[in-house]
Amino acid sequence: MAEKLDIAGFLRLSAERKVLDVRTPAEYEQGHIPGAINFPLFSNEERAEIGTLYKQVSQEAAFRRGLDLVGPRMSIMVSEAEIIAPEKDVLVHCWRGGQRSGSVGWLLESAGFKTALLEGGYKAYRRFVLSAFEAPPQKFLILGGPTGSGKTELLRKMEELGAQVVDLEKLANHKGSAFGSLGEEDQPSCEHFENELERAIRALDPARPIWMEHESRGIGRVFLPDAFWKHLQSCELVLVDPGRDARLQHVLAVYGSFEADMLKSCFTRIATRLGGQHVKAACEAIDAGDIPKAASIALDYYDKSYSHHLGKYPHSSVRWLSIEGLSREAAAMQLLEMEKSFQI
Repeated sequence: MAEKLDIAGFLRLSAERKVLDVRTPAEYEQGHIPGAINFPLFSNEERAEIGTLYKQVSQEAAFRRGLDLVGPRMSIMVSEAEIIAPEKDVLVHCWRGGQRSGSVGWLLESAGFKTALLEGGYKAYRRFVLSAFEAPPQKFLILGGPTGSGKTELLRKMEELGAQVVDLEKLANHKGSAFGSLGEEDQPSCEHFENELERAIRALDPARPIWMEHESRGIGRVFLPDAFWKHLQSCELVLVDPGRDARLQHVLAVYGSFEADMLKSCFTRIATRLGGQHVKAACEAIDAGDIPKAASIALDYYDKSYSHHLGKYPHSSVRWLSIEGLSREAAAMQLLEMEKSFQI
């Protein structure tokens, strides 16, 4: 019989054993344990059919239909599992730790696998994730600065130099503005973003500070958990500014090569806040090939927006660091020196 593990034991072993998520592809796409492999017992349509039978006919009818569907596939499932985990040592979970994971666990155990099941299933994992954001024990330092300051690239350089960093924009597949989807892959679901964020934090040393970029609660179509976002607003904030010219050049380097229609579409998204005359001027500049003028209009808008954003939240302390004229590495080293002055 497959062993049952609580969430702590399951996650600890997941670092060294393959995790098979036996829920449907749709359930998996909505959110899953990072690193888990979808190994569905039923397709989306089959799961819906069985659920209808369970509600409208009986549990027995649903069970028998499940046997009809899975029975012919048992041998194939074992072969697929052997390809995924040739060492034949796996962790298995479903939604609530019920029949689906129990059935797959039994099948694989019968085929010579060593299996362990997650007690409470993915539902227990989600409770664990959300509770982790309620009262995070880690010390967070927030890196801010006006648009074009190169904060994301600066954090990545700091990480190369040994800092602990959680890259929110990388996890979200979005740069956090109306232009933030340009050049990015599709965003994850909000649920899966939370899963990835929790995993990224859990992988770091809680005795050392963790740097994050200053973001709004929403990053494109995903959102920071409310309790966690409120916690971040009270953490120490370090603001960097490389100077207006450097910021403009950074914006041009990141966005200047995109097609005109894509850039104009992004300006249109902020038309209500930017103002019709400014959107018109920006789009005309883009059509004329004057991307620097359009970028300057965007910077003016985001500078006002960021100043407003700064005034809304009670950070425990705010420090400014001028990085004008500094290389990215030199600026990162100054921030690492500053890190030593924060009380941990």
